Amino acid sequence: MKPTVEDVGDAACTIPSSVLQELKPPSEMKRTVSMKDVALAAGVSQPAVSYAYNKPSEISEAQREHILKVAKKLGYPGPSVRGGSLRSGRVGAIGLMISDELPYAFVDPSTTSLLRGIGEIGELANVALALFPLQKDLVNHSGAPGNVSLAVRGFVDGLIVYNMPDDYPAVAMASNQNIPFVVVDAPILKGVPFVGIDDFGSGLIQMQHLLDLRHSKIGIIADRLRPDGVRGRVTQDRFHQATENVVRARLEGYLSAGKAAGLAFEDLTIVEAGGFDDASGRWAAEQMLACKGLTAVAATSDVMALALLKVAGEQGVAVPEQLSVIGFDDIPEAAGAGLTTIRQPLIEKGRHAARLLTELLNAPPSKRAAGATRVILPTELVVRSTTKSRRKKRS
Repeated sequence: MKPTVEDVGDAACTIPSSVLQELKPPSEMKRTVSMKDVALAAGVSQPAVSYAYNKPSEISEAQREHILKVAKKLGYPGPSVRGGSLRSGRVGAIGLMISDELPYAFVDPSTTSLLRGIGEIGELANVALALFPLQKDLVNHSGAPGNVSLAVRGFVDGLIVYNMPDDYPAVAMASNQNIPFVVVDAPILKGVPFVGIDDFGSGLIQMQHLLDLRHSKIGIIADRLRPDGVRGRVTQDRFHQATENVVRARLEGYLSAGKAAGLAFEDLTIVEAGGFDDASGRWAAEQMLACKGLTAVAATSDVMALALLKVAGEQGVAVPEQLSVIGFDDIPEAAGAGLTTIRQPLIEKGRHAARLLTELLNAPPSKRAAGATRVILPTELVVRSTTKSRRKKRS
């Protein structure tokens, strides 16, 4: 039988007398400082005090510093997280869906940059972040969707969906359960706030750089086309079955630029790594370097490109004299390696996504679906030392 308030009161009588003797009478107990006390002492309204902790963008930085200074002097611990959750109906947590297994979030440079951007938004400073890794059995429709439903339902107030495959069940569940969410990179859904880049256009620029350097024997390393464990040489059938929108769009950009230069799908050597990590990249690099006659390689991520540079060095293949290499992302390691790449604002993606999610959570449910915001951030070609013009042979 669940204890009632009276039952708990009776149980309190069992506290040892030695403990009771140490307790001070009510008249000597220190009164808890409230938000109202801070407001009176600081000469501001109670909402202003609340904004100082929960919505700092609503007041000036000077006013916020003044309120926090007064609160500290009074010993005010801040608003009750549990109380605020009960009043608002929120649990005080948001979720981040990532496109691989859990360890990936802590080692992948793009994901860690996204997390950094999310963490820089003050409105989420006191909010917990839960990670939801990709469940491959559900992507292949061999698992029970209820597992994901239990993880999402009631566990978070909102979600940031990062680079997930098309038709991933948990995304549909979040939508059906009216959980506010923002998509970063993929999938692209009607009526859902989106933050990303022009992957097709950026891929086209990436390939065009190699074509402008007179390369025609070009290889492509693609991270992953589907989360099904398949890797190896990519056929047209495999390409058309792709569910990873970002990689697919970049490949479409490569193919479009190649077609304009007279290169068909069969003229390009495309290898799928089957994953996004360094080990997958090294495996793909070995397959690529086994293909004779290639003079340049474009990779759909810097992780893949950097893995290729390492394997090329181990095999004695000179870059860029024998092989030009271009990546995508411009992660911190790219500059140190002299990697030519496409720069995208990874941290800024996290900032925009966090802001959009905050706006969703603060908006009335009736207005959440109205005019979903779509943010497309700029990219740029960064030319370093891993690409070089291929000289024509003298006749």
